[in-house]
Amino acid sequence: MVEKNGERSLGKIENGYIKSLLDDRDSIIQGLSGEDYILQGEWAEFMKCIKDTQAPCKRLSYNPKKNFDYLPGYGTDNPLAIKILGPIETIVQGKPALKDFKTPSQNTNGNSVLLRLDYGRSRILLTGDLNQKSQQYIVEALAGSTQELAADVVKSCHHGSDDCSYNFLQYVQAGATIISSGDDETHAHPRPNIVGASGATGFRKISGDKLLTPMIYSTEISRSLKIGNPYKVSYKDYQHQGSIFDINLLDEKKIQVSYKQTKSGGLNAEDKTTALSKLRVADKFVYGLVNVRTDGNKILCAVLNEGNSSWEIKTFKSRF
Repeated sequence: MVEKNGERSLGKIENGYIKSLLDDRDSIIQGLSGEDYILQGEWAEFMKCIKDTQAPCKRLSYNPKKNFDYLPGYGTDNPLAIKILGPIETIVQGKPALKDFKTPSQNTNGNSVLLRLDYGRSRILLTGDLNQKSQQYIVEALAGSTQELAADVVKSCHHGSDDCSYNFLQYVQAGATIISSGDDETHAHPRPNIVGASGATGFRKISGDKLLTPMIYSTEISRSLKIGNPYKVSYKDYQHQGSIFDINLLDEKKIQVSYKQTKSGGLNAEDKTTALSKLRVADKFVYGLVNVRTDGNKILCAVLNEGNSSWEIKTFKSRF
């Protein structure tokens, strides 16, 4: 949200809590036309799309003074149960509120939705963009129930940022950690210490003098591409003054190539022009997709081999 003075915020903050929350359709409509706080950017555009639909609108959170809630339609009577573990909700003056982690970015990331997917004996934890402060707060709120954080697989917080609680990771004790850090980003993710921490806190299983778990996957490591050096530009059946002929341009330094480039985190593409001799051709992309599948008893993790396009598969047993 944006305040009247233009500052970014999640809403009204009082005594360490964020109080103006979006709870339902009415609060969404109010947030789109609010006097003190108004929804902004792509989030606002998304909300405009759903406000006139019949889609259910419900804020997700966990209140430690109540029973654990589940994503609607994915309760314990469903083969796949999705338990809501965060953000942590507190009742302040009779109304729900979220913890204020002091800065807009810490609040936006720290109040991410924390979900645990349960299928058979398998658990997969989705941690959003949680940071160290919020993870510490979640551990405190789950006092006596921290086993709820334990999982076979965890989607690493915030693309592999090192703003992370080691204690939180110890409670998760994941057999496999998936770090999705993107290809072109400006924060040097994944950070080496969070990769190390994920391994140090993971569930250790050894068989035949080989380490089965923990395993650390990173999309940035799994991806690859081939680079080519262009040397000729060809134009087939070029028409000029009534004639049709083929053109081959070979002087790389004189050939100018115009293209659009969007910087990491940017929304608008910039026009660029560069000599062909300074450009490279990216070919045969292997996207860093990490496949995680389970039958409820066994976890399968797979990435694509960049050499022969086969799948590199690792499996381990669910422990819950």
